[in-house]
Amino acid sequence: MKLKIITQERVVFDQEVDAVYSKGIDGEFGILKGHIPMMSALDIGVTRATVGDEVKTFTTMGGILQFKDEECLILTTLAEPGEEIDEARAREALERAKTRLRNANARLEAKRAEAAIARAEARLKAKLSQ
Repeated sequence: MKLKIITQERVVFDQEVDAVYSKGIDGEFGILKGHIPMMSALDIGVTRATVGDEVKTFTTMGGILQFKDEECLILTTLAEPGEEIDEARAREALERAKTRLRNANARLEAKRAEAAIARAEARLKAKLSQ
């Protein structure tokens, strides 16, 4: 099956894969060849694609996944291949977000800090899962 991961700026990935695993707002799921058509709203997390014994990882920062006619299409605001993620930068962003959350005195600030933590954790998970 074909997997395409597309952001507003670029096509992040466009290749044949054996399986796709991602995180929807209702939990994690997997898609194999021959899966029934489906759509899912994506949460901030890691999308994994297997090609033989190789696993490719990508951060997906929300968006929509559609599977139809042996094509899995992910439209997302931001996606990064695991190998392109700077681990040190992601760890620093995670620490900054945790500090902001501890010091947040308003509900909106806390929500923003929680979202930043989720993004940083997804980046680290994608990087370390390669």
